[in-house]
Amino acid sequence: MNSPEAHAFLRQLLEAAITAADPARVLAKKLPEKPEGKCVVVGAGKSAASMARAVELAWPDVDISGVVVTRYGHSVPTERVKVLEASHPVPDDAGAAAAREILKTACEAGPDDLVLALLSGGGSALMPLPKPPLTLENKILVHRLLLQSGLAIEDMNRIRRRLSLLKGGGLARAAKPARVVTLAISDIPGDDPAAIASGPTLPDPTAHEDLSHLVEWLGPELPQAARQILLEPSEPQTGTEPDFRLIATPRMSLSAAAEVALAAGVTPLLLGDAIEGEARHAGTVMGGIALSCARHGTPVKKPAVLLSGGETTVTIGKSTPGRGGRNTEYLLSLALALKGDKSIHALAADTDGIDGTEEAAGAIIGPDTLARADALGHDARSFLDSNDSYSFFDRLDTLVRTGPTLTNVNDFRAILVS
Repeated sequence: MNSPEAHAFLRQLLEAAITAADPARVLAKKLPEKPEGKCVVVGAGKSAASMARAVELAWPDVDISGVVVTRYGHSVPTERVKVLEASHPVPDDAGAAAAREILKTACEAGPDDLVLALLSGGGSALMPLPKPPLTLENKILVHRLLLQSGLAIEDMNRIRRRLSLLKGGGLARAAKPARVVTLAISDIPGDDPAAIASGPTLPDPTAHEDLSHLVEWLGPELPQAARQILLEPSEPQTGTEPDFRLIATPRMSLSAAAEVALAAGVTPLLLGDAIEGEARHAGTVMGGIALSCARHGTPVKKPAVLLSGGETTVTIGKSTPGRGGRNTEYLLSLALALKGDKSIHALAADTDGIDGTEEAAGAIIGPDTLARADALGHDARSFLDSNDSYSFFDRLDTLVRTGPTLTNVNDFRAILVS
């Protein structure tokens, strides 16, 4: 394929992955039996509003009310469920107010009511309700530290659950004696239910663990109130088995993209839906696999597309003020590893439409990426060292902009070897 054809094909794969996780397409078949009383909808995440709308459309004859919170700009019109907006990835006052309203709404549910919890990626930051003596200001500082820490998402969630009144099962406890059913879109490597939005409807499985190593990792900037809570293990909660239903996962989206590739005569190879680690290291490793395909036909013969998902991390140096997210950093590292190989193009994007804190979902690279940068006087290695991958691809005009997709099954990566 030439570059325009390759780029169009990669965009088609991304669109298939996003569509496979669209709540309007997948939520209705996961709904429980209709309640005798009301359906009280609560929820948080980048997909919370679109999920609430899907519930309303699926159950026009049910008495539905409730409130959900989503990221600024991710709201959609609803008729019976109130939609609030707040900040992500760093919490704000609007998120705290939304968390209090969600808690109040859950507490008001009766024994004949169904509390339908709609959870998706971003729910943890969007629904902050700090455990005393922690303040919201303390919680905001903790979130900033976590974003810069380089910790894996599972370790971040260990901390978030311990510091919250709602997470780690707090929302489910508030809803008693109502029945609670959770519908979730997974943005978590491995699809651990307790990690999605930090598990507000599930007991904290790590409540008994010693988190002193994470406290030490975060260092002296960690607020004293947070340090105190994290060093005092909570008692594990017991109760009825939670009703938790995944409606969309990274694996489902990768499979949908693979079907599109097969239909186009391109062999898909799924490398995993739970890849973690430093984004730049993942780019180097994936580059080696792609070059092996191009030169030796292993582990798959071309034309082929290497598909992967998960959530890598970017450890930001204190002296690197660059802009970028994990997908653009991965791609910049990948481009350096490929060294302009004529047969390889790649796309990486966050399926929610926002890579890190920027407005782009990700970017595309091709055989000419490094040469074009050189012609403009841009040294790719310097941009990578400065964690400035967004600026690099912005100057090449190869960013992928989807806008908010209203779903989130984490990162989508595709390397085309033709």
